[in-house]
Amino acid sequence: MHVSQYIIGCLSTCDEPLRNGSCSRTVGCCQADLPRGVRYYEGFFNSFYNTTAIWRQTPCNYVTVMEMAAFNFSTTYLTTRVFYDADDSRTPVVMEWGITRETCQQAKINRTAPYACVSDHSDCVDGDAGYRCRCSDGFRGNPYIQDGCKDIDECLDNVTYPCAGICENTLGNFTCSCPRGRDMVNGVCVKNRRSTWMAPVVGASVGLVALVIGITCAYLVRERRKLHRVKQRYFRQHGGLLLFEEMKSQQGVAFKIFSEEELQQATNMFEAQQVLGHGGHGTVYRGVLKSGVVVAVKRCTTIDEQQKKEFGREMLILSQINHKNIVKLLGCCLEVEVPMLVYEFIPNGTLFDLIRGDHTRHISLNTRLRIAYESAEALAYLHSCASPPILHGDVKSTNILLDGDYTARVSDFGASILAPNDKSQFVTVVQGTCGYLDPEYMQTYELTDKSDVYSFGVVLLELLTRKKAFNLEGPEQDKSLSMVFICAMKENKLEDILDDQIKNDENMEYLEEIAELARQCLEMSGVNRPSIKEVADKLDRLRKVMQHPWAHEDPEELDRLLGEPSVVNSAGTTGNFSMTNKAAMGLESGR
Repeated sequence: MHVSQYIIGCLSTCDEPLRNGSCSRTVGCCQADLPRGVRYYEGFFNSFYNTTAIWRQTPCNYVTVMEMAAFNFSTTYLTTRVFYDADDSRTPVVMEWGITRETCQQAKINRTAPYACVSDHSDCVDGDAGYRCRCSDGFRGNPYIQDGCKDIDECLDNVTYPCAGICENTLGNFTCSCPRGRDMVNGVCVKNRRSTWMAPVVGASVGLVALVIGITCAYLVRERRKLHRVKQRYFRQHGGLLLFEEMKSQQGVAFKIFSEEELQQATNMFEAQQVLGHGGHGTVYRGVLKSGVVVAVKRCTTIDEQQKKEFGREMLILSQINHKNIVKLLGCCLEVEVPMLVYEFIPNGTLFDLIRGDHTRHISLNTRLRIAYESAEALAYLHSCASPPILHGDVKSTNILLDGDYTARVSDFGASILAPNDKSQFVTVVQGTCGYLDPEYMQTYELTDKSDVYSFGVVLLELLTRKKAFNLEGPEQDKSLSMVFICAMKENKLEDILDDQIKNDENMEYLEEIAELARQCLEMSGVNRPSIKEVADKLDRLRKVMQHPWAHEDPEELDRLLGEPSVVNSAGTTGNFSMTNKAAMGLESGR
């Protein structure tokens, strides 16, 4: 049952001597506790008590509601108006209040009145007079406005929030910790027992680690210096200093000295997937420089002392070669035991891949003749225009590359092979590829320009027949393409070995001219072979004839294009390259 009214009271007497102090005794004053939840009160003196006997001695009588702790009784209150007049007759009162007479839960769901606890970090409190708001623990301020409750920085009030260690303020709270090596015991930081033995152990461990690191760094520095000295020695051995001096003296030489690290990065540490091919002098890798330029990097296998001494000079000579049908040498790396060469990258593979690849792919005679002419022009440049002359030494279809337009680009032309000046400079070990080697070179160990002519003759046979220069799987008499060709020429069976794609009645006289040129290149004696320049000129004339078929109708124009006399002389011979009997008969009948 809810009680709505209370009657309370107390009795005060003056029978005993009056004393100043609190109103804890009923002498001169009395007090009664006001119940909680009272919303209205009325104070009065009960008429049943007789005060007429004392009213003259104590004329002042008061009743008031005030905070008990704030009242201090004085005997003067009974005979004067001091109590009434003090502080404008105002007394302190602690009152219980609330926002509305609702609980917190009711206020939150009430749609008619707004919820009062709007600040973050505020709490709702239920009371007898209704709900009210307060800031959460660790916060201070006004919970009735937005952002009214602010975080208390406990670390600034060491009295209210004592911390004997390291104080760190957090949102709504704080942490108190001890320095390393100390523990919190009863609110006080005391020395950690472990610190007595951990300090020397940790110190010794750190010292040991520092010693190991120091020794390792010293070893790495020593090895790096050792490697640097080795690289410098290789650089000097390969003529790097000479190369640098020559490059300074000759302006405009587009040639670079690469470091080993540059080429390792370019080829992904010479990964097997980057291999483009293998040659007699090394392996060729595809690489991409930091600038984005795609290159071909050739790692040579071995090099003798004589070649090491001349390497710098030869690199400079090769760097100055500028011919449209020769792969450009961009630079080299000399700080390794065996030098590495960096060439421009040629995208369409080798001539060997073209003629030995998909046999269903048609390769016209014009295309084959053009590739042969361009290759011969490149070799002629090496033999005649380079100073000193350069002998390729390994002419073969795998060393003739094809660029984006399928233009021939001779590569791998023996960077360390210069035309010898005397017999003492001749090689002592035959180098080259089986099937292309000059028989005279194999007997005399003397590499000459006519050795390249012999090898080029084998390349001509590959273009004519689309067969391998040397076939290990065939019968003994059919292993060497050059031997098969010589036998076919002697037995007048040339048509039997020619490629079907180019063998027809219209092309036969040109094929016989090319075959005759190849036969002359394959002469056993070098002196009987034409020079590579003469070979190139002959191929050029044949190309022009094929491009101008109307020349057959005009013998004089045909003679002009071929550069040969139209009438056989009394000795029965024509020029250096006489046409075959069949071709000559064709010309006679054409007249």
